[in-house]
Order: sequence, then C-alpha cells, then structure tokens
Amino acid sequence: MRTWGRALVIAAATACGAITASVAVAEEKYPSRPIEFVVPWGPGGGADQLARLTGQLLEPELGVSIPVINVPGATGGTGMAKLLASPADGYSMAVYIADSHALLAGPEARWSMQDITPVAVMLQGPSFIFVPKDSRFKSWSDFEKEAKEKPGTLKVATLGFGSVDDYTLRHLESKGIKVVQVPFSKPSERYVSILGGHADALYEQAGDVAQYIKSGQMRPLMIFGERRHPAFPDTPSSYELGYEVALPQFRSIVVRSGTPEDRVKILSDALAKITATDEYKKFLADQFADPDSFLDASKASDFLASQLAEMKKLAGTN
Repeated sequence: MRTWGRALVIAAATACGAITASVAVAEEKYPSRPIEFVVPWGPGGGADQLARLTGQLLEPELGVSIPVINVPGATGGTGMAKLLASPADGYSMAVYIADSHALLAGPEARWSMQDITPVAVMLQGPSFIFVPKDSRFKSWSDFEKEAKEKPGTLKVATLGFGSVDDYTLRHLESKGIKVVQVPFSKPSERYVSILGGHADALYEQAGDVAQYIKSGQMRPLMIFGERRHPAFPDTPSSYELGYEVALPQFRSIVVRSGTPEDRVKILSDALAKITATDEYKKFLADQFADPDSFLDASKASDFLASQLAEMKKLAGTN
C-alpha cells in the first residue's frame, strides 16, 4: 500500500514538474539567452556561409548572440541528430539543406518531417553541370554524346549517394546518360577533383563555385531547371534538352518539432526582416540564387513537403 502511494506521489510530482516546466517556457521572454545555430556541415561551405551571415544579421534584431556550431558528418545527419537531441524551446536551430532533406527519400532515414518544424526557406537556386575551362566538352551535346557512346566512363563529382546530386543523375541515367559518380563529402575536394583532372564534371550550384566561375576556371554545360539562368544565357536548361528534372538546391532553417508556435513566429518574422536588407539581397545575388527565395514558416512546410515528394519520385520510393 505504501509502495502504491509512493508511486502516486512520484507520478504526481513528475506531472507537476512537467507542467511547471511548460509554464516556465510559456512565460519566459523569448529570446532571453543565446540561440545555438547548428550547421550540419564543415566551415566554409554554402550552409556555413548562410548561417554566419544570418546569425550576424539576426543578433541585433533579436538582441541575443547566435553562436554558429559546425557539426559535419553523414550528409548532415550528425548535425541533425544534435538538433533533435536539444530541447524544443527555440534556443537551438539548424541550417537544413536540400541534400539533407533528400535523405528522407531513402530507405533508412534517421528522422522524418514530423521531427522538425521549418522556420523559413532562406535560399533557392538551381544546380548545374560544370566542367573545367580547358575541358574537351565545349557544350552539353559533346558531354551527352560521349556519355551515350561510352556509358559508365565519364566521372562526375558529387556530394554522395542519396543526395540531390544522386537522384538527379539517376534520372539522367534513365535517359541514357550513364556516368560514374565520384562522391566527396567536402566541397573543396569536389572542386579540386575537376580542376585537377580527377573527374570530368561537377554537379553543383553556381554560388558555391562563384570564385571559379568568375576567374574562368569553371564553366557550365547545363542548368537543371525549366528555363535558362539570366547570368548564364548561353547555358541550356535541362527541360529544353528533354530532361524534366529540376530539384532546386535550397537552404532553410528548422527547429525541433514541438517548439512553441509563438517562438517559431518570432524567428520567422525576424528572418523575414533580415532577408529584406541590402546585405542579404547582395548575398543572394552573389550566390546566383532566386531573389524571391524567402518563404516564411507558413509556407516553408508545404515547400519542403513538395520537394520531398519529388525526391521520392526520382528515388523510386514514393
């Protein structure tokens, strides 16, 4: 009897503690302390650049510091594990990009859409097939011709299997363009691979290799999209070439599912303000990104859901 009574007391105390904690979260002014910004990739890449600029612009807007923490590994999986192990209180957020999202289209996803709450989509931009300036391929037609005549011989540097790169190249293979993927987890290794002649081409978005484009070391053969990019008017789109695949490379910000809606809105509203600044607009231009990339929390979830549906279609898991 005493044991049963003690169990009831413990259960009641636990319930009271949970209620007290939730009330404390609800009553606490937000934000009132630093917000941890997880980047599931190493320093220097596109996700890291976005986080550092966003954090810099957000700090005066929110009145708290926003330290950036790089947690690379497993195509973003290690960093996402850190986010999902944090409390759902709005004091931990993460950069969430298309390649991490693509993992959810695979058979062994470590998290699902139900585990995260999108706060905003910050950047959308197309991917390209790039070659070094002295490549024997002067056009996509040259590349396509050799890929069909010698299937499985041309090497394309990619992020890795189960990524947007992988699903897109699988689609090309279904159309007779069979290449060998050479995966590199570090962006710098991918770029060196084609500049050093270890791979024939590179799958990448233009912003991440802007320095090589501007210096003339790389040039695009094809853009994955429905139309040509104004910065590359002579580069044909995948759609006009008969390849109806156009997964954008997006970068978004997410928090753990269960984060109070009012806190998600505070973050989303603050992000909307900073994306309207000249500094952020210049960043998008330098990245060759869509100037209307931003989507707030009310639209970001539907965007991610639609992207996942397309990824599953390409992966054959829908």
